Amino acid sequence: MANDGYRIVFLGPPGAGKGTQASLLADRHGIKKISTGDILREAVRKGTELGMKAKKYMDAGDLVPDDIIIGLIEEQIEGVDSFILDGFPRTMKQAEALDDLLSARGKPLTHVIFVGVPDDEIVKRLTARRVCPKCGAVYNLIYNPPKRDEVCDVCGTPLVQRSDDREDVIRNRLKVYRENTAPLIDYYRRKGIFHEINGVGKVEEVFGRIESVLKG
Repeated sequence: MANDGYRIVFLGPPGAGKGTQASLLADRHGIKKISTGDILREAVRKGTELGMKAKKYMDAGDLVPDDIIIGLIEEQIEGVDSFILDGFPRTMKQAEALDDLLSARGKPLTHVIFVGVPDDEIVKRLTARRVCPKCGAVYNLIYNPPKRDEVCDVCGTPLVQRSDDREDVIRNRLKVYRENTAPLIDYYRRKGIFHEINGVGKVEEVFGRIESVLKG
């Protein structure tokens, strides 16, 4: 697969594995991955003004306001021909703003890939996720557990559960997702660039389905 001219959006509920698949695609084909979640969490960790504004929304499982996100994305895609967006857009306003940014550059989106996973599987996945507060390593107690019980393999720091990985917050995130993000499916379907893939299965199986879409 050529690594130029691909401008891809990954859609799907939180916990569907979009980030894992986007990272695989970026690594194997040399495409820049832009993850709003990673960028925002780094801003929170550093205690920046943007991070503090975003933190109160993230802790409650709510969407970070459009103006914060859109400005951040505009900085990230400046001068970049090929990219993968993970976690953006999440609202119609964001989708329309992205279209405007790309149209002005004459480089529209080429693919929108929806990774579908049932709600119960998402809750199971996310409540089992643990992160290292020191080095940022991510584990899953079911699918990718640390060698020692809830201790980071890399630096030996006790792992923690992110505040947005509690079941009550996850259920709210799914509700917010449906209300705000699901309408994007129809929007991109009308543009003829929407592709839905089954997100259940081994990582390589899901990745193979994505590769088939891009090759097709």
